[in-house]
Amino acid sequence: MSKNEKRKIAFSKKASRILGLVLFDVALVVIAEFLALWMRFDFRQIPDNYLHAVTYWIPIDCIITITIFAIVGLYTSIWRYASTLEFISILGSCAGAVFLIYLYKHAMLLSSPRSFWFIFFALLVFFVSGVRYSYRLSRVFLYALGGKNRSKNVMIIGAGEATRMLIDEMGRNNKYKNLNICCIIDDDKQKRGTRIRRIPIVGNRNQIQLMIEKYKIDQIIISIPSASKETIAKIVTECQKTKCEIQILPSLFLTMDEKKENIVAQVRPIKYEDFLGRDQIVVNNEEITDNLTGKTILVTGGGGSIGSELCRQIAKAEPKLLIIFDIYENNAYDIQQELYRTYPKLNLETIIGSVRDYARLEKVFQKFHPDQVYHAAAHKHVPLMEVSPNEAIKNNCLGTLNTVKLADKYGVSKFVLVSTDKAVRPTNIMGASKRICEMIIQTYDKRSKTSYVAVRFGNVLGSNGSVIPLFLKQIESGGPVTVTHKDITRYFMTIPEAVSLILQASVYAEGGEIFVLDMGKPVKIYNLARQIIRYKGLEPGKDIKIVITGLRPGEKLYEEMLMEEEGLKETPNKLIHIGKPIRINGTFLEDLDALIKVAGKNGDEIKERTAAIVSTYKPQKENK
Repeated sequence: MSKNEKRKIAFSKKASRILGLVLFDVALVVIAEFLALWMRFDFRQIPDNYLHAVTYWIPIDCIITITIFAIVGLYTSIWRYASTLEFISILGSCAGAVFLIYLYKHAMLLSSPRSFWFIFFALLVFFVSGVRYSYRLSRVFLYALGGKNRSKNVMIIGAGEATRMLIDEMGRNNKYKNLNICCIIDDDKQKRGTRIRRIPIVGNRNQIQLMIEKYKIDQIIISIPSASKETIAKIVTECQKTKCEIQILPSLFLTMDEKKENIVAQVRPIKYEDFLGRDQIVVNNEEITDNLTGKTILVTGGGGSIGSELCRQIAKAEPKLLIIFDIYENNAYDIQQELYRTYPKLNLETIIGSVRDYARLEKVFQKFHPDQVYHAAAHKHVPLMEVSPNEAIKNNCLGTLNTVKLADKYGVSKFVLVSTDKAVRPTNIMGASKRICEMIIQTYDKRSKTSYVAVRFGNVLGSNGSVIPLFLKQIESGGPVTVTHKDITRYFMTIPEAVSLILQASVYAEGGEIFVLDMGKPVKIYNLARQIIRYKGLEPGKDIKIVITGLRPGEKLYEEMLMEEEGLKETPNKLIHIGKPIRINGTFLEDLDALIKVAGKNGDEIKERTAAIVSTYKPQKENK
């Protein structure tokens, strides 16, 4: 069905609804006038002059009333959501209509008893409001009547405006008739013992389990969209001690453009992103959009977890052309199809190729002349790169060098390297290779008109190779969940948050900077494993065991975001800092070429050659 056909159907339904209300109101005016006159004379015979003043002039009375109602907006309101404001509109419009009818009849010497006008007004308000509120009243009545027989008993956590709206919408929508809201939990002592729409506020978060048993709760809805992730995490931990289904009204609701009557549609099952990571990150969307709109943007590794999210957020800004470049066709195809569905007008090119292949990559630069490049293509699995170190150098270092050279050759205005905290004092070849990538962009920035920058951040929740997908797979297979060390910590951020900060950092780019994202507080992986097990409705140690396996080759106990010698410089966004460029050896490019040649020959001494370039890299000795 086309959009025009849908519009016609919607218009037809709206017109039918309005016509129905108008006909109802005509009938109500007739009934109200005659009944008011009859009541005035105690249901006895009405004098002819009074009866004449109503009978022969009723069409004009109806026209006046309908006109006033239309002007006030009584035919455009959504009456299933009617509240006090709508009732005030009914009072005002009925008073205005009765007053105008009185004026013209008085001017034409059409007499009516004075008490008739008060009775007529009261009846008109009663009938008009009764018709309009009948839908809502019936929904509330059925909701209250059927509550005890519903299949699910619900507890709502949070006694704010969002909860009131949730209760109202559930009460008037047949879709949620199987839900019986039994009680509300809130930490505010002032609210204890009060009610929202007759639902009692019974205690704080420490009493969740007690109230679940008391009210036989089946489902919990966390309705605190303004709460921090730390608060949500604590509430989720309490809820996970029960066997209840947990749902949440996410913080995204606060910035929704949709009508508030859609609030229940935003309630969804809890996700680990809701209670992990950090509080919502704020960026300047206007600056980001201005930086991307109308530009030709190339994203290497565009099918990966970071690359695909870069494509999603760039697509929103309406670039002139978005180019996805990736070696893995399945990932590239998936994001291509998603963008086609979401942004049908997007000018999109999806190209399969490797950043190692200079000639293939040059064809892309020759044909499309990108204005900006976001270089996300990389090998990043630490243990795998430890056993295949030459591949880390080929893909990360050679791939970056090829892309950087072509950006310079074809006049790209801005080049952004997606880097990692593992580049700081690396203990593994993957981190060392990414540190070399940072050195490449800082070196080329000094010799090119292109602005080269790097953005460094830690782990992202749910990305390819992230610990959380691994935990989820281990839990699905019955465990155990493996953690390398009980004290190991990592920084975490959601993929959309990390990408939004990458795009914001690119706005600040002048050239040569290493932007460091504030990742918040590091998270203990052991505690994270326990949270994920509970998130799946299981008990750590009882249902799923956690096994400590020992640190893997090249793995750090904790990650760093910055070396001491880099220092820190602030940006307009407090979550983005600039690491001061450090001195790079004058023979760096020659040493890099030699390193790439060794990698091309799959040389055994690749880690030692890498350490000669990255002085902070200390390769771990392998057990022979």
